[in-house]
Amino acid sequence: MFSYDELQKYNETDISIYKYIVSNIDKIQYMTIRELARETHTSTSTILRFCNKHNCEGYSAFKNALKQERSLQTASPPMEDLQELSDFFARANSSAFEEKLLFAVEAVRASDLTIFIGMGSSGTLAKYGARYFSNMGHFAVGWEDALYPVDFLQWNNTVVIALSESGETKRLIETIHLLKEKNCCILSITNSPLSMLAKLSDWNFSYNLNTKRINGGYNGTTQVPVLFIIEALAKRI
Repeated sequence: MFSYDELQKYNETDISIYKYIVSNIDKIQYMTIRELARETHTSTSTILRFCNKHNCEGYSAFKNALKQERSLQTASPPMEDLQELSDFFARANSSAFEEKLLFAVEAVRASDLTIFIGMGSSGTLAKYGARYFSNMGHFAVGWEDALYPVDFLQWNNTVVIALSESGETKRLIETIHLLKEKNCCILSITNSPLSMLAKLSDWNFSYNLNTKRINGGYNGTTQVPVLFIIEALAKRI
């Protein structure tokens, strides 16, 4: 709710109201607009303008939005996660899974260089992927972000394995475009086959799990399938 982009639009008064709200978030649901205005040394009209900046038509709508935001902080039941992973591994235990991996395995075998790339937690997985491939005797490098100057490098027979849960990370997509122009073979592992990254790739594996947003909107979607697919590819090369 209080995203980085929204915070950039705040003036000094807005910041003061924001600080009071996040420090007293459990009290806000029981406060009237006049009480909040008094506590923040502002006016009710100032509070309403603050609410409007969050696309809320009034103070009541703002409190409802805040309540919904708080509900996102409730963690998913552990058994739900186990069931979801169980369903994934059941799908992976099939000939269709082996057939799906075949194109990627052949592409990596025929390449001179394998590059894993991702951002955020996917960047950490990219480093792991490169390390695991190297442990299995296939040299690979891992990029933890997409800010490398690819325009100035020469690429020959290179496979890029791009990792992204959403498949929509703008900077990663831009880098993939540049890598495609260098005639790199793009393999990707995403959650959705409909994502931009999946569509740009020569091969995509989508694990199709429910996206989890927890603790105020952080992405809590499990990355266990990504690790499994990386290791499955490495063992088949």
